[in-house]
Amino acid sequence: MRTINTQHRAQNAPIADLVTYRALPTNSVEHLDPFLFLNHHGPQVYRPNNQGLPFGPHPHRGFETVTFILEGDIMHQDTGGHQSIIGPGGIQWMTAGRGLIHAEVSSPEFKRTGGPLEILQLWVNLPAKDKMVEPRYIGLQEPEIPTASLDEGRVVVHAVSGNWAGTAGAVTPLADIQLATINFQAGGKLALTIPASHTIFFYTVRGRLRVNGQETQARQLVEFNYDGDELHIEALEEAVLLLGHAQPFQEPIVSYGPFVMNTEQEIRQAYQDYQAGKFGRWEE
Repeated sequence: MRTINTQHRAQNAPIADLVTYRALPTNSVEHLDPFLFLNHHGPQVYRPNNQGLPFGPHPHRGFETVTFILEGDIMHQDTGGHQSIIGPGGIQWMTAGRGLIHAEVSSPEFKRTGGPLEILQLWVNLPAKDKMVEPRYIGLQEPEIPTASLDEGRVVVHAVSGNWAGTAGAVTPLADIQLATINFQAGGKLALTIPASHTIFFYTVRGRLRVNGQETQARQLVEFNYDGDELHIEALEEAVLLLGHAQPFQEPIVSYGPFVMNTEQEIRQAYQDYQAGKFGRWEE
């Protein structure tokens, strides 16, 4: 059975009027290769006639963003020509690759009516060989994400990528990154086999869980050792879990702002390319 190294509490890091907890990186953990960054926005309730999400046009290169919309919505636009509005239960998977500019804001309807909002954004690294691939974007609504109902319905796995209890995920990523959100009813149990060589990404969004004998709670990231392949999870109350795993890339990581590359020279080149308009021109 896989043992736990450390539990890391997400740090309060509000962005304008958006409630935000940063689970990765924090003062106690830099990254969990190949998982780089996680912001947990909300939960909060927006009043009618609000300004919505504050993420206007900004560039990325060298990694992927995976966004989980638990409540509220996101309106996406990028210089690759992609546009969408994704609602509750949906996801966005954007491969920045060689570079693009995108914006993630609230839809006009959400700004007008307000309502609850809770969103997770995870950054996943790309291996060196794929850092300059053509950008792509996948936006999926909740019904488009396959689910597996387990433990007599007390556990529901939303398979985003990879394979979960025999259910193939909705997205086939460039690297073998397996991601799911899992909803637990109180008392629900889940046993998984994950290769001991894989990094596990285990973030409790809501509720309390016991994993391999240790209790964890909302807004805690569990860091595991690489010493076993069994994961046993039990819900101590109703809970939501973001779970992922992948073989670590074990490559140099050099990040600066919105770019994640392997060398400082590549970071400098990213800024030069962005300033030269090679990420595309933003059009409102």
